Amino acid sequence: MARTGYQLVDISPWPLSASFAALGLTTGMISLFCEGMSNFVLVLALSSFSLLVFTLVRWWGDVILESTFLGCYSSYVVRNLRCAMFLFILSEVFFFVSFFWGFFNGSVGELSMQGVGMWPPKGINPIYPWRVPFLNTIVLLSSALTVTWAHKAVSAHNMVDYSGLYLSLKGKTESFSSSKYYQLHGLFSLGFTILLGLFFTYLQATEYYMASFSICDSIYGSTFFLLTGFHGMHVMVGTIFLIVCWFRLYLLHFSYQHHYFGLDAAVYYWHFVDVVWIGVFASVYVWGY
Repeated sequence: MARTGYQLVDISPWPLSASFAALGLTTGMISLFCEGMSNFVLVLALSSFSLLVFTLVRWWGDVILESTFLGCYSSYVVRNLRCAMFLFILSEVFFFVSFFWGFFNGSVGELSMQGVGMWPPKGINPIYPWRVPFLNTIVLLSSALTVTWAHKAVSAHNMVDYSGLYLSLKGKTESFSSSKYYQLHGLFSLGFTILLGLFFTYLQATEYYMASFSICDSIYGSTFFLLTGFHGMHVMVGTIFLIVCWFRLYLLHFSYQHHYFGLDAAVYYWHFVDVVWIGVFASVYVWGY
């Protein structure tokens, strides 16, 4: 690092174990779709999911160790990670573009003109958009405000020296009080964001349970559940991301002059999820109704 400014990553087993976990989950899902539930599918899914959770915990733990305690992440490394996060979000954008493309192709495109003839297809009773979906929109947009509040609080917390705890100077003591004040603000707002994310997931699951159609009901059911389901999965991943950041903030990982890129990445990801939901609500729920 002294010569290049970049960290030379040590050999790690976690990319390999994550690949095996993803392979096992994919194989189990394909077997479930083709052959139905069996002992093989259940054992493969549980073992792969356990391996994935173990890999993520250890991998994130190594990253936190390198960045926070070993000081391996210079400004060059953080800039590299920031660019990588933007590229990852860009790939996620095109991931959702494919589902929106399928939805509009089925509703106003070639498939609709040749086979369906009307949208939603006859026999499908779509979900009324101004009840649970509209409440979900309010919840998710409110979480965007609270996560921005947390981001600003952590940014201020990062700029205040904690050394006032050990010094008797008046100014330093006030600095410590301010740092603690911003940390508490960040913990509260970030925790409230996590609760809103969990509430959104609960409302989405309730909506699925109450829906009058399933993923097997024509192209409408397939595109609806794929689009909203993958968005819900991203909400759950983002919620876990924010929970990790909450504990890191509690443990003072984002204190004075410690970079907080982990929180930056979580906030970027959460705002992306918010924007996607606006598109889902406007096109699938409102326009599709």
